[in-house]
Formats: sequence, C-alpha cells, structure tokens
Amino acid sequence: MTALDKKQVAASFGRAASSYDSAAQLQRDIGSELLRQIPDDLHPRIVVDLGCGTGYFSDALVRRFPAAKIIALDLAEGMLQFAQHQRELSAAYLCADAENLPLQAGCVDLIFSSLAIQWCENLNALFSELQRVLSPNGHALLATLGPETLSELRHAWRQVDDYVHVNQFASNIELTEAIAVENFSSAAVLCETRTLRYEKLQQLTRELKAIGAHNINRGQSQGLSGRARIDKFRRAYETFRSEGKLPATYEVYYLNLRA
Repeated sequence: MTALDKKQVAASFGRAASSYDSAAQLQRDIGSELLRQIPDDLHPRIVVDLGCGTGYFSDALVRRFPAAKIIALDLAEGMLQFAQHQRELSAAYLCADAENLPLQAGCVDLIFSSLAIQWCENLNALFSELQRVLSPNGHALLATLGPETLSELRHAWRQVDDYVHVNQFASNIELTEAIAVENFSSAAVLCETRTLRYEKLQQLTRELKAIGAHNINRGQSQGLSGRARIDKFRRAYETFRSEGKLPATYEVYYLNLRA
C-alpha cells in the first residue's frame, strides 16, 4: 500500500467541501447501505461519525438517534467548517485523526464511518483506537475501499508511465489481520463491487476532483501531463468501453466490529 500524505489528504478534501455533495452519489449510496446495517435494537448514548465530511450522514445519525450525543469528526477542517455552516446539526464537531482519537477510553457506543478509513496509513493504530474508545459491546460499522477500486484507471495509466496515479487501498487480508490483533468480540467483513459508467472519461476525472479523491499518494508525478501522454492514457482507458460506456469499478468492504 503506497504511503499517503495526511496533510495533503486533509487539504484535498477541505478544498472539495463545497463541491462534494453534488458529485458524491456513490458515497451516499454506500453510506446509506452502511446505515441499514446498524442493528435495530441499538440505543447508543454517544455516536461518532468518523470522517463525517460535509455532515450528510451526521444529519442522518441525529435523526436516527435523537437522544444520543453525535460527534462529527473529520481530519479536514474545511469539511467541518462546511458542515457547521451548511447544516443545522445538534452535533459536536471535532477535527482529529482516526489513528489518534482525542476521546476517553470506553466512551463511545457506536462508531459510524463511511469511506474514511481508507485514508489511514497505520491500520493497527486505527483499530487499536477504535477498540480503546468503544464502550463494552460497543459497535463500529465501517465502509472502506479495496485495492481493486478504479482498476481501469490504474491499468490505463500503467500504459503511460510508472508513476502512482491512482490511490491505493488496503486489501481484505490486510484489514482482517489488523482487526485480529485487537481481539474484538466479533468482526465481520462483507465485500461488494459497484461499477459506475460514464459517457466520457472527463466525467470520471472531474468527479474524483470534485469529491477530493483524486491522486493523493506520495510517489505521484509532480510534472505537468503532456498532451501525448494524456492521449495515450485516454486510448488505454477506451479499451474498457462496453455498451457505449466507460466503467469505473469500486471494491467496497463493510466492516462490522464489536468491542
């Protein structure tokens, strides 16, 4: 897994705060599926929306658990500022890293995290922190992306050069091994593949930029992309066109952990 630049992650998503919701249909679909996986008999006192982004699901959690204290937590200060100004949420806002949570041990009954933990570099630190802050029998429901995400994009760039052009994410095995270290009382990982389809490649690249999820790995090319290189990249991606559309594959993992 290629190293991530955490400051660049925060800055990239912060800049995308105002455009995120308009381009994040996949993210809403995955988060909505994660919401459906919350047990009906759960009545948490404290809920953390880990990687809350614009607060879209913090809002849903407030409505789902009106008696609970909701903590909207994100690495990107720009996202938190947007959520505070654009949503009328009865939530506490916290700018923090999931690998080093400024929360007391055993105080959280439910951690909800949709498409955020793929930006964590140290999985052992992440799951150690989740285990630490969860109350006895507390739940963590997480959605994240796997290494086959945007495989078409990665393949097309490989025909052009050896730079890192596409974000790389932890595999099911890496996640499972990191989870096992923490001895959660129960842990389950479900996998699914979602495919988006576009008329033009530019629609995909613009969408990735709008949600702040364009390439933010270390090792990316720092130079400008020449026209010949871009044309070669586009031709390579065109080989995936099927029934008139260009596919973009997302590998999604749903994690259900209990302290």
